[in-house]
Amino acid sequence: MAPVTVKKICCIGAGYVGGPTCAVIALKCPHIIVTIVDLNQTRIDAWNSPDFRLPIYEPGLDEVVREARGRNLFFSTDVDTAIQEADLIFVSVNTPTKKSGVGAGFAADLNYVELATRRIAAVATTSKIVVEKSTVPCRTAESMQIILEANSKPNCRFDILSNPEFLAEGTAIGDLLAPDRVLIGSLQSAEGKDACQSLVDIYSNWVPADRILTVGVWSSELSKLAANAMLAQRISSINALSAICEATGANIDEVANAVGMDSRIGPKFLKASVGFGGSCFQKDILNLVYLSESLHLPQVAAYWRQVVEMNEWQKKRFSKTVVDTLFNTITGKRIAVLGFAFKADTGDTRESASISLIRDFLAERATVSVYDPQVEHEQIWADLDDVVPKSLDEIQKQVTLCSSAFEACEGAEAVVVATEWKEFLEIDWETIYKSMKKPAFVFDGRLLLDASKLKQIGFKVVIIGRGEEIRSPISSPRRHFNVLNGENR
Repeated sequence: MAPVTVKKICCIGAGYVGGPTCAVIALKCPHIIVTIVDLNQTRIDAWNSPDFRLPIYEPGLDEVVREARGRNLFFSTDVDTAIQEADLIFVSVNTPTKKSGVGAGFAADLNYVELATRRIAAVATTSKIVVEKSTVPCRTAESMQIILEANSKPNCRFDILSNPEFLAEGTAIGDLLAPDRVLIGSLQSAEGKDACQSLVDIYSNWVPADRILTVGVWSSELSKLAANAMLAQRISSINALSAICEATGANIDEVANAVGMDSRIGPKFLKASVGFGGSCFQKDILNLVYLSESLHLPQVAAYWRQVVEMNEWQKKRFSKTVVDTLFNTITGKRIAVLGFAFKADTGDTRESASISLIRDFLAERATVSVYDPQVEHEQIWADLDDVVPKSLDEIQKQVTLCSSAFEACEGAEAVVVATEWKEFLEIDWETIYKSMKKPAFVFDGRLLLDASKLKQIGFKVVIIGRGEEIRSPISSPRRHFNVLNGENR
């Protein structure tokens, strides 16, 4: 045998991973026909929209699609035809955390992966290379192989590869064009290595050879979970230190800078915040916890579980800080939340800290005004409806969605910066201050704003990870810790 020369690619799933990944492949490989398929007609219509109002907001994505769409990049709901014609098939479907059944709250729900795999087996009449692109538990490739072999037609062979994505939303196109590494896992048989080489040949059109790593399929699957777990661990670690900074008067930015200058540690992912979000970090760590427990490694499971617990605690700690600072009550008060996406430069709201903060504010009977420059209002309502224990009608009585930062802040008693959009740096804060009730508070959960300038305007400013936050001297006296005798006073 020899590596297959791939002429046609099918990607099952037109979401945050499959869409941008295969659009870049089409851009860099004009000799390969790339078809991205999805059963969601609305999503495919958006990918095909004449004004390029794509279903995903990602800087640079529309330029990639503009150049390749209609040339060798196509979007369709005709899944079967795309499968039949493809030499290589990416499976890039959603793998959310299970909400019920065995492993609920921890294990990945592989229903969509299995459905896609069974569809490939049912439709394919020629041999295919099938590539895991979704984030999946270790040894998922084995189950896919079993399903494909059990349902394959005569003389129809399937080779499974693992090719996990390491994209950061907001910089995904740059990550794809100049990746740190491309990881490809295969069975270490002659056939598996040939299939691996076929995928290597695709990426070699623009990725340097020393950045394409070929490993065993199980190592590839685990590496994805491990990478996200390690990154999330750094965030939870710096957030834990931010709480110490606030209690001692230290500055978390200064601490992070000093720590990050150590060449053994480095500066990345040492930015304190109200907490991490997104589709990957929490889901992948919980998956790792479930895997560890399944392998009878309870200490390992407990270690990784703590990373998620620290992240949740950080969110609750921040919302409590808002309540404590506003004289121990926010009942009937208007709180402006700036930012709903889980991070800047994306419209993704999955596991966004804003969702948790707003839920907590509503529980305290505050009214909340929300502004985000990219997130659709329908998505905000859906997210709040999913987590707030009230009907949507009741939620809408307490929450107002706004079309600008000024509209959100007008008449508010406090502004909470929950997403690090650059737009918030350019706000006319003097005008905002005049429009708010006094005293006017700003809570910066992303270390984004210039606290000294805000204080000069007149704001009371609370910055996460800094020990200079304002507290009511009556309701929340500062607690001091005597390091000599171990007493709080």
